[in-house]
Amino acid sequence: MVRFENVGMRYGMGPEVLRDVSFELRSGSISFLTGPSGAGKSSLLRLMYLAHRPSRGHLTMFGEDVNVLPRAEMPPLRRRIGVVFQEFRLLDHMSALENVCLPLMITGTPAENYLSDVRELLSWVGLGDRMNATPPTLSGGEKQRVAIARAVVAQPDLLLADEPTGNVDPEMGIKLLRLFMELNRLGTTIMIATHDMALVERASDAAHLHIEHGHLSVKRAPSGATASQSAGDLA
Repeated sequence: MVRFENVGMRYGMGPEVLRDVSFELRSGSISFLTGPSGAGKSSLLRLMYLAHRPSRGHLTMFGEDVNVLPRAEMPPLRRRIGVVFQEFRLLDHMSALENVCLPLMITGTPAENYLSDVRELLSWVGLGDRMNATPPTLSGGEKQRVAIARAVVAQPDLLLADEPTGNVDPEMGIKLLRLFMELNRLGTTIMIATHDMALVERASDAAHLHIEHGHLSVKRAPSGATASQSAGDLA
């Protein structure tokens, strides 16, 4: 589903923030991405949700070569990807319910086909009494849960989560991990970037990738590996 081959990335004329990154995510896998602040985790995710192209090397997403893919052909690929952003990116003029419904509204799905499921999802993440609240009235943890619900509501083929438990308490973090694991069981490929090592250890069957100074290594690749060594850079 996702293949990096000796990928390098820089912003403008600056130094490379990713260097010779090579790995593969297989369909239906779940992986964790760890590393210190500034190591390149968010940059790696930006490549994967097609906000940037590699400066060098090859990136393949859903069988398409991103390096040469025409800009007009990117939106259909992006619709197959759910993203949980660190900064939430919620629409302030819309309620929590409307924010979560947005991915389904964009596809033209009739509201009667999903409204009850969206309400159930918001209740499950502890926002049953905040569905009509707008983002400016929500706490950081509540915004985080709305962002996660929005990312998973359409059951994307690929889910990318950037510090999805950074603003919630440990109990809610475990509950959200169960949501990700259930989504993975249903077939969604998942990568979670996190500093929370307790979260990583709770998902002992998941692959663990580590990035530092722009270089990627495999800390744990279970049997039926979700990450494959495709370059000498990988441990």
